Amino acid sequence: MNRIILFAFLTIALPLWAKAQLQLKGNVKNNNEPVVWANVILSGPDGKTVTGALTKDDGSFELKVKSGSYKLKISFVGFTEWAKEILLDKDTDLGTVLLKEEGGNLKEVSIVYKKKMVEYKADRLVFNVENSVVATGGTAVNAISAAPGVMVQNNSISMLGKGASRVMIDGRMIELTGQELINYLASIPAEDIKSIEVMTNPPAKYEARGEGGLINIILKKGQMDSWRNSTSLTYDQATYGFATLRNSFLYNKNKLKFSASAGGRLGNQWVSEGLDTYYPKGLWELRTAGKQKQNNASGALNFDYDLSARTTVGVQYLGNYNRPDRNDFTHTNIRNTTNGIDSILKNTGVNALHANSNSYNAHSIFKLDTLGRKLSFDMDFFTYGSGVDNNFAAKTYLPGGKYLNTVQSARNISSQDVRNTSIKVDMEHPLKAINLSYGAKISFINSTAAIQYLNTINGNQVPDPSRSNAFDYKERNQAVYLNGTKNINEQLSLQFGLRLENTQTEGMSQTLNQKNTNNYLKLFPTFYLSWKQNENNSFLFNYGRRINRPSFENLNPFRSYINSSSYSEGNPFLKPSFNDNFDFTYAWKGNLRTNVFFNVTTDGFGVVFTSDPAANQQIISRQNYFREYFYGIGENYTLNIGSWLQSQNLVYLLGSKSKFTNGIDATPHNNVQLYMTSNNTFSLSASTKLQADFFYTSAVKRGLFELGARSGLNLGIKQSLMNNKLQLSALVNDVFNSAYLKDYASVVNGIKQVYSQNNSSRYFRISLTFNFGNDKISVKDRAFGNEEERKRTSGK
Repeated sequence: MNRIILFAFLTIALPLWAKAQLQLKGNVKNNNEPVVWANVILSGPDGKTVTGALTKDDGSFELKVKSGSYKLKISFVGFTEWAKEILLDKDTDLGTVLLKEEGGNLKEVSIVYKKKMVEYKADRLVFNVENSVVATGGTAVNAISAAPGVMVQNNSISMLGKGASRVMIDGRMIELTGQELINYLASIPAEDIKSIEVMTNPPAKYEARGEGGLINIILKKGQMDSWRNSTSLTYDQATYGFATLRNSFLYNKNKLKFSASAGGRLGNQWVSEGLDTYYPKGLWELRTAGKQKQNNASGALNFDYDLSARTTVGVQYLGNYNRPDRNDFTHTNIRNTTNGIDSILKNTGVNALHANSNSYNAHSIFKLDTLGRKLSFDMDFFTYGSGVDNNFAAKTYLPGGKYLNTVQSARNISSQDVRNTSIKVDMEHPLKAINLSYGAKISFINSTAAIQYLNTINGNQVPDPSRSNAFDYKERNQAVYLNGTKNINEQLSLQFGLRLENTQTEGMSQTLNQKNTNNYLKLFPTFYLSWKQNENNSFLFNYGRRINRPSFENLNPFRSYINSSSYSEGNPFLKPSFNDNFDFTYAWKGNLRTNVFFNVTTDGFGVVFTSDPAANQQIISRQNYFREYFYGIGENYTLNIGSWLQSQNLVYLLGSKSKFTNGIDATPHNNVQLYMTSNNTFSLSASTKLQADFFYTSAVKRGLFELGARSGLNLGIKQSLMNNKLQLSALVNDVFNSAYLKDYASVVNGIKQVYSQNNSSRYFRISLTFNFGNDKISVKDRAFGNEEERKRTSGK
């Protein structure tokens, strides 16, 4: 109750936090792209200059003056000067100011602004995918992997120093985790991505889920008054190869914005895994090798229409279908205490896999006035369906190859269906001295999962009810938030937010007749303090509290058999974990950034690998088992040498202290980790770019697990032809085949297990992209044009 009273008080009190200041601001653009370093001059009635500024990286500017009559001029080389008479008697936001390219002889002048590959903002890092050679021709997985401080390993996406991250597309949460999320992102081409926002401590308007923060994928939008078509063909080659064909069409004229894309992928990929389990009676050496299909089809549609200068409505669809069928062969050497091989266990498996998803969105935006008040509505509906049909048999042989017997033969059929509906309303409400935003959201999640086990050891398919199950899961969430941003003065700014979330969950195992419910009301504060001492020195502190809820699969109590010697089971009693994140950054001249962070995780949960020595079985379970303190210090240095080199370099020292809280039979281990990356783009000419990216991480011990050292070098080249209409790129990923997951070890119940995975980490890619269209459609001039496409916040 105290939290609710506090939230209500702040909702009323924060809007009153205002000290009258008169300011004039706006955002200068050309074709939806920011115009950087444009001159903004404000002069008085006598023509004398009163004040002025240069536009920032996002095209914005802000002037502080007394009330009165002024003339505002905005200019930049190659563009027609924009001028307007202004009477200022209150704070004024001009919104978007469009500069038009000059005609006549200046048509032959090329005005080029080279956007940084990585940009830092108060609450996020922005990775501009359009500038990355490494991501060219790849998927959203490749693009996310290329973002500084983001790691994709073992079917998990995480940030440096954080846990698992949640992923959004254009501000809408993707209701998937683990392998399902990786498969979904692999269907989105990198060519369709404009940028990736990495938010370690997201503001209150975003959902509180995800201990590792949020990653927001911003898709490309069409330039104003233009149409463009892009066709790309990509081929990846490792042990096996696959080809990808994609076409995207963007149209933007007058009141209409429309885009459509479709594509598909055909081919195969080599996958391999290893697991060494040190049983008391001897080592079991398991090696799995397989051929997995990469077949996929996907498409997207976007439609936005301006009903008036202040009202926009739109719909969006994104869908994909995957058939990653896989043939596995698992070879296990069963050794004795003298390390001799007693027998060999061979598993053969045929996995028929499918996964499909559909995402629908309807939205409307109402610009209420010229001061920036804006009301947005979003309705989202998301469906996901997947299925696995695994036929496997396990046979034992003597070391010489003589067949002994068939241990197990079965067909394991599993499926999962997810339905998510959400409704969200957001309000941007700038006041005289504080910019407020607030909103509310409700969401409904329904998930059904089923496992059917058929024993085929006698040649017939005999159902085994003890190994079959159906699991239903429901989740309801209601949330409200309030966020305030205030510039105390030219040096000091403050942002404060509160998000209140009320959650109800229900899990039901039909076979076990077991029902579990959970209800909780939680408050999630965020706080940002920014101080710019001078042009060369600035400081930023932020704090945020987040929640990590178990996935549907993690809550399913039933066993899913991977092969004859291992199975996975969920835990319906899993509780959410909570994270308190503290972050401090010092920036010098915008090029050198020193970062110190400290994170606390309570009720932490995760995968626990245990073994049953009596049955010689590996058990993969999920438990709330730890409390952790994680900390680090790092340097990030940006080097720009003329127009031919952009270099982004990062080095961190990381450490942790863990405590196991549920009596698990294991001892936590922690050590110091060194992590470093270097991303370098060389512009050999106006049309030729070379990129070299490198990362290294030392071996690390963190809580229950330890992981071996890894490193990786990626080399890419991109050549533009035919006035940038044709682009040819080539990439060698993980040149030395050293970036894959290895030596992933844990010791539970006195039994050590060491895991490794290499799914074609080293590969060669060649990509060809052809762009054509009309960069400027002749249309009737409008006063300010369309507002820049917003980043919609919705989708739980």
